[in-house]
Amino acid sequence: MWGLNWTLTKFLVQHISPLWSVAIRAVIATLALAAITLARRQFIVPRRGDMPVIVSVAVLHMGAFSVLVAFGLQFVPVGRSIVLGYTTPLWVAPAAWLLLREPVPRERLAGIVLGLAGIAVMFNPSAFDWSNGNALIGSGLLLLAALCWAANIVYVRGHRWISEPFQLVFWQALLASILLTTLTLIREGVPDIAWTRELVGALLFGGIFGTALAHWAMVIINRSLPATITSLGLLATPVMGVAISALVLGEAIELSLIAAMAMILGGILIGTMSRRKPDVVPTTQPIPVAARPSPQSP
Repeated sequence: MWGLNWTLTKFLVQHISPLWSVAIRAVIATLALAAITLARRQFIVPRRGDMPVIVSVAVLHMGAFSVLVAFGLQFVPVGRSIVLGYTTPLWVAPAAWLLLREPVPRERLAGIVLGLAGIAVMFNPSAFDWSNGNALIGSGLLLLAALCWAANIVYVRGHRWISEPFQLVFWQALLASILLTTLTLIREGVPDIAWTRELVGALLFGGIFGTALAHWAMVIINRSLPATITSLGLLATPVMGVAISALVLGEAIELSLIAAMAMILGGILIGTMSRRKPDVVPTTQPIPVAARPSPQSP
């Protein structure tokens, strides 16, 4: 879903302003998540203790990350954008060590160094046009987007959950929709969009699959599989995205981009293959009512 979503975002920002493309998808995602939570009978009113994580996800990931990526894709090819956007895991380890006091094993440190070296390869004089101001701005926005996502991940890892994570996804999308729509209306006013079937289809996919169901899937995956397997599975996203952009948009895959991707993904792979036991993050998970023993239980 996310691999294809990058190519669709590139298509959308060529027909709609970046802010409106993100805002419309957020509204679609909110409606889809409302239907899902109601159908699953998991609609709740969030408690005060979960408000910080709702704000964190809505502002940093669904909001800032999506907006910065949309703007960055105006100036940077999809393949290079995906690599920059998925530098996120490289920033999580040092931030978690500094803020959450999580240990950084040698394997993870080696992965960070290799990944940062991949970024250096991407911006070497033979692979990057330093005279292109738009490319510099776009790349900077994408790196800033990755940092926003990393900040959100670090906060979520340290959050003490009160409600079930999936029960909060709707509220995160709702807050993101309100903030993005309000900001876009103030900045750009009512959009003048030339609607086509392709545009509607791209918005529906981006809202339902690329936002709502993708976030829902991540909640289920994080609760069902070890963190290492989840991290390794996500490495398929940039690879899928680059392949799709080459097939659909005809973007050339330069040798320097392949080398940078290999180094960055290799760094993430090494960093997530640490032989230490998984770090334990204190969280509180409510016990489902059906699972609680009662005096009448046999």
